[in-house]
Amino acid sequence: MSALICGSMAYDTIMVFHDKFKNHILPDKVHILNVAFHVPDMRREFGGCAGNIAYNLKLLGGEGKPMGTVGADFGPYAEWMDQHGIARDHIKQINETYTAQAFITTDMDDNQIIAFHPGAMDLAHQNRVQDASGVTLGMVSPDGRDGMIEHATQFAEAGIPFIFDPGQGLPLFGGDDLKDFIDKASYVCVNDYEGELIQERTGWSPHEIAERVEALIITRGAKGSEIYLKNKRIDIPAARPHEINDPTGCGDAFRAGLLYGLMNDMDWETTGRIAAMMGAIKIEKHGTQNHSFSRAEFEERYKESFGHGLAW
Repeated sequence: MSALICGSMAYDTIMVFHDKFKNHILPDKVHILNVAFHVPDMRREFGGCAGNIAYNLKLLGGEGKPMGTVGADFGPYAEWMDQHGIARDHIKQINETYTAQAFITTDMDDNQIIAFHPGAMDLAHQNRVQDASGVTLGMVSPDGRDGMIEHATQFAEAGIPFIFDPGQGLPLFGGDDLKDFIDKASYVCVNDYEGELIQERTGWSPHEIAERVEALIITRGAKGSEIYLKNKRIDIPAARPHEINDPTGCGDAFRAGLLYGLMNDMDWETTGRIAAMMGAIKIEKHGTQNHSFSRAEFEERYKESFGHGLAW
C-alpha cells in the first residue's frame, strides 16, 4: 500500500541565544522594540510536516510519497531525500519562490521567537491528488490553506481514505470549514490543545466527531493518546524515551506510525503503540529527521515500553 502525504516541506533554522530574552526586552518599551540577539549556535534542519512524516514512515519500512510545493532553494533537501530513498515524484518546485522556512531563536529559558515564511507552501493547491497513481491512503497535514481544502476534496472525490491532521494550520479554519474536513475524512488526528479548539469551533464532542469518522486520535504528550471509535475509546500509554532532547517533530513521527498501522491493517491497540514508540524515539534527537533505528532495535524498544513483542 502507498500513502500520499500532502503537507509542507520546510527548512528549520534554529539559533540559540546564550542569555534570556527577559534581560533584553523591556516590557514598557515594547512599542518601540529594536533588539538584536547574538546567536553563536545555529543549525539548519530539514523539516515540514510532509517531509517529516515521509521520513519516519520510511524508517518503519512503509511507502509514503510526500506532496508539497518548494522553492528554488530546495536543492540540499532534494539531495537528502534521495539519500534516504524518499520519493520526490510529487514535489513541485516553483522557482520564483523560496521553500517554506522557520527561523527559530531559543533562549536559556527555552522561550522561542519564531518567524515563519510560507513561501512556496502557499501554492500547495497547484498540486493535485489526481496526479498521483497507486495511492491507497492519504493524509492532509498543515500546508497552504487552499491546498488543504482542495486536497481533502480530491481525496474524498477519488474515494481514497485519508487522515485529517490540521496541526499548525488549524487557526486558518472556522467551524464550518472544520466540519467539512471531518465529514470528508476517514480519520482525524490532533493533539489535546487542537482537540479542544476543534470542539470549541464545531460544537462537537470527541464522541460526536468519532461518529462521523472511523477514528479520532488525540495525543496527550507524556500521558499517551486516546483513540475514539464509534462505540468505544482506546487508551494508548506513552512509550518510554531513553532521554528527552527535542519534542519538535514528535507529532509527525507519531502520525507516520498511524499511517504504517493503517497501511498494514493492524488493530488500533498495536497501531497506537507503534505511533507512540515513534514519538519517543524522535524526542531523543535534536531536529526532526536525525533519528534512525533498525527493525530489531524498534522491536526491542517496543517490548521495553509495552511489555510484549510486536507482531509485524
